[in-house]
Amino acid sequence: MTDLPSRPSRSTRSSHFHVHDTLSNSLIPLPQKSAGECSIYACGPTVYNLIHLGNARPAVVFDTLVRHLRAAGTKVTYVRNFTDIDDKIIQAAAQTGESPRALAERFVVAYREDVASLGCVAPDHQPRVSEHLPEIIAMIEKLVEKGHAYVSDGDVYFRVKSFADYGKLSKQTVEDLEQGDVSRKNDADVKESKLDFALWKAAKAHEQPDARWPSPWGEGRPGWHIECSAMAKKWLGDSFDLHGGGLDLKFPHHENEIAQSEASNGAPFASSWMHNAMILVNGKKMAKSEASSYPPEIRHAMILRNLLALVDAEAVRLWLLATHYRADVNFEVVVDESGERDAQGLRPTRFPLLDEAERRVEYFYDTRARMNARAQRAQGAKDPTDAHPIRAIVRAFDEALDDDLNTPVALAQVAELYKRANELCDQNRKDPVETRALLEALEHTASVLGIANGEPAAFARQVRERRARQRKIDVAEIDALVTERMNARKNKDFARSDTIRATLIERGIELRDEAGGTVWRIV
Repeated sequence: MTDLPSRPSRSTRSSHFHVHDTLSNSLIPLPQKSAGECSIYACGPTVYNLIHLGNARPAVVFDTLVRHLRAAGTKVTYVRNFTDIDDKIIQAAAQTGESPRALAERFVVAYREDVASLGCVAPDHQPRVSEHLPEIIAMIEKLVEKGHAYVSDGDVYFRVKSFADYGKLSKQTVEDLEQGDVSRKNDADVKESKLDFALWKAAKAHEQPDARWPSPWGEGRPGWHIECSAMAKKWLGDSFDLHGGGLDLKFPHHENEIAQSEASNGAPFASSWMHNAMILVNGKKMAKSEASSYPPEIRHAMILRNLLALVDAEAVRLWLLATHYRADVNFEVVVDESGERDAQGLRPTRFPLLDEAERRVEYFYDTRARMNARAQRAQGAKDPTDAHPIRAIVRAFDEALDDDLNTPVALAQVAELYKRANELCDQNRKDPVETRALLEALEHTASVLGIANGEPAAFARQVRERRARQRKIDVAEIDALVTERMNARKNKDFARSDTIRATLIERGIELRDEAGGTVWRIV
């Protein structure tokens, strides 16, 4: 964004990142099987529909983690999978009349588009279950051979009681689990224990031809849990440094991954576990079973693609990062019950927390534009020393992220940087060293957080166009009024100029007179 190079010295130090490890329930240094390197596996989506905000949160959290580690000089291998073989996909395809594989492909593309909109960089590897059937079958065969799994009428189940450490992630014992209801269906006749879970499912007669694959046990498809174990092994080996995902996956998905992987591989699975918390809706937990009872406006807005038509994607990212990843984040939706319904039958909605985040992102971009205009003054300036006050703020930013990805504290340091940048511009201080330090600091924090990391003019144009559509504002009409006002000012017709300005302000249009002319935006 500027002609100044980013400061190189930070990239020479190793990260001091500490993670709150779910397995040990403690803060530990980030495990590194190889010094200076980190291998990360994060559970991706089951691609049977457009993703919702709950899917967006881990995408943003682990993207930010990877950005931070790489900025600190750590070599990261980041893997996030696509579950493109699943019962939900088969059911959804039956409803739409598509083949399961075509439906899954459609939502793989949609997911990639949606998380890219949030500023998430593509992982190093994005494996799909459908491309790893040989690895999955080989792992199941090994489990059967070692006595950890058994065949029952074309299905293959993992024998939970054969793995002594079962429950170590979720802190549950087999005895406790046997007292509870962990089975989703009445299959006591085909399973040795209700705790046992499917590694391979025999195809049903009514299921589509492309929803089944050959195996030593007959046609069928893999169970959900074995899929991630096989893909993680293929791309990261028997053991790797960190496994991530939503808290809702801790049990049974991640617990089962540990059991089958360690039973098969004879080695520890993930050295550490990082789980993000949930999304609340208006302060309450939104259970899947209760989703249908929410107003249609809320259900509509929970779908990420729908939400991004209403608020800026960077605002969504900032809103997610403003809360620590291990705390629930509140999605506040205000439905105007008296408002006129749109073509979809939905009433107008507001998102106070997201609106606030969008205003904050606008402030970031406005400040970066002001600082970019001063970049020329910093050319040739000596490199600021590590004792420089701006560098101290950047260190505090990095240290906050090193502390279990504490983004709220990191954002407090970002606020201080932007405050100082605006003071520099407001006072028109001709301090090339401070200017350079601030330019580098803003570049670094924007790059790590993935916020205000684009071009200010492009962001302003994007927000203006979306707000114009939402409020049915004719951009050409506003442009004409702004031009008329500029001409009135040029002709010293200040009465007409003031009248136009007042009219535009009433319509929610903010004007800014700059050296190159007048720019406007919708507030």
